[in-house]
Amino acid sequence: MKKQLLLIGMGLAAIVYSCATNPFTGKSTLALVPDSQILPSAFAQYTTFLGQNKVITGTTDAQRVTNVGTKIKTAAERWLNANGYAGYLKDYQWEYKLVDSKEVNAWCMPGGKIVFYTGILPITKDDAGMAVVMGHEVSHALLNHGQQRMSADVLTQLGAAGVGAAVGSKSETTQAIAMQAYGVGTQYGVTLPFSRSNESEADKVGLTLMAIAGYDPTVAVAFWERMAAQSGGQAPPEFMSTHPSDATRIANLRKLIPEAKAEAAKFGVKFK
Repeated sequence: MKKQLLLIGMGLAAIVYSCATNPFTGKSTLALVPDSQILPSAFAQYTTFLGQNKVITGTTDAQRVTNVGTKIKTAAERWLNANGYAGYLKDYQWEYKLVDSKEVNAWCMPGGKIVFYTGILPITKDDAGMAVVMGHEVSHALLNHGQQRMSADVLTQLGAAGVGAAVGSKSETTQAIAMQAYGVGTQYGVTLPFSRSNESEADKVGLTLMAIAGYDPTVAVAFWERMAAQSGGQAPPEFMSTHPSDATRIANLRKLIPEAKAEAAKFGVKFK
């Protein structure tokens, strides 16, 4: 019991001194796991993934992934430099790969390691549609969402230790009920809303980056409408999902488009 309480106390102390302010949101977020640990691991996992999957090279689509990714990266650097964060991405090692898979997906690991699956290309349709996805996925990395989720996991484990300490002297049945209640509560009350918040942040920053890169952000609405049609309405209820519902996401994007255009105009990029 004393050992568990000591660990909890140490964890709470670490939280106080382990926060970082993200330049894109201005928010102070948890950074319990440092980049010095995250990035090398992410780079190694990316290399392993590429070695285990069919990477497409030398095609028009593969080149498009690289071209659009490079423009989004440049847009991010321009925004950061203009807002006093030059060098913020110094540890990033940007890489853009197209992987042969029917899965409708794309992702960006911490540090700028990006994968597009061929299965999403029919839905992106063109470079602008690809920029919607690229901007969104890159934004997850820029917003340090991987680091935040790892930190959230640390807190969840810390909370579980606290529950265990609180009911340590109770019966096994009482302990089991308490831990189950804690697990359900953190999933629906913390983890899933936290993930939905991450998605909405990435949508917002992604719109801005694609606009600065010269892609009309209004295209994002049509892309997500196509994604919604592709899913066939099979998504779970929003409160049980890591992502906002299609309707919520599209409504939010419509509201954010003017702001993205206004931000792009500061960099000399204008849309009708």
